[in-house]
Amino acid sequence: MSLRIVLATRNRGKIREIRAILAGLDVELLDSLDFPPFAEPAEDGDTFLENAVAKAKAVHRATGCPALADDSGLEVDALGGAPGVRSARYGGPGLTDDGRCAKLLDELAGVRDEERGARFHCAAVLYPAPGAARKGLAAEGFLYGRIVRSPRGENGFGYDPVFLVPERGMTLAEMDPGEKNATSHRYRAFIELKHMLMRDCGIAAKR
Repeated sequence: MSLRIVLATRNRGKIREIRAILAGLDVELLDSLDFPPFAEPAEDGDTFLENAVAKAKAVHRATGCPALADDSGLEVDALGGAPGVRSARYGGPGLTDDGRCAKLLDELAGVRDEERGARFHCAAVLYPAPGAARKGLAAEGFLYGRIVRSPRGENGFGYDPVFLVPERGMTLAEMDPGEKNATSHRYRAFIELKHMLMRDCGIAAKR
C-alpha cells in the first residue's frame, strides 16, 4: 500500500507543480481540500523554514497523515530581501498576483537593471517522516535571477511574470510548465526531499 501524504496547500498552482515533481514516487498525494475544513496556522515565522514546519505540523494534526508543506517567496536585493516571508501578503490583503507584481515593479521603478537582482527561495518539509529516525525531513532550494521592468508570459503564478532567469532569457511565466518545473526553486527543494524519501525512508519508485 502506498504511503499517503497530504499536500499542505490550497494553492492549485503549487499542487500541480508538486504532483509533477514527485511523479513516479510510490506515494499517494492527497489534497488537503479532501478533508473537513481545519484552521491553518498563521504564517508568522521569521524564515521560510519556520513557516513550512508550522504548516506541516498543523496539517498532520488535522488529518492524521504525514503532511508535505512548503513556504516560498521572492527576495529582492534592492529591497533588502523584501518581500521575503511576506511575499504572499505583499501590499496588504486583497491584492491579486497581478497587483503584487505591479506594486513590486513600482517599488523598483528607479532601480537600474544591474541592481535588480533577486532570488526565489523555497523551504519544503515533510512531517512526520515515515520510517526515518528523525521526526521530519526538510530541504531548501534557490533560483537566482532578476526583476524585469514589465510582466512577461502567461504561465505560472505569483511573481513568475516579473522574474527573469538570465541563462534562459525568459521569465518563469514564459516557460512551459515542464521547463519551469525543471528549473524552479520549488523543484530544487522538492527533488531533494524526493531523494531523502527514497534514501532515508525506503520509499520506492512506482513500478
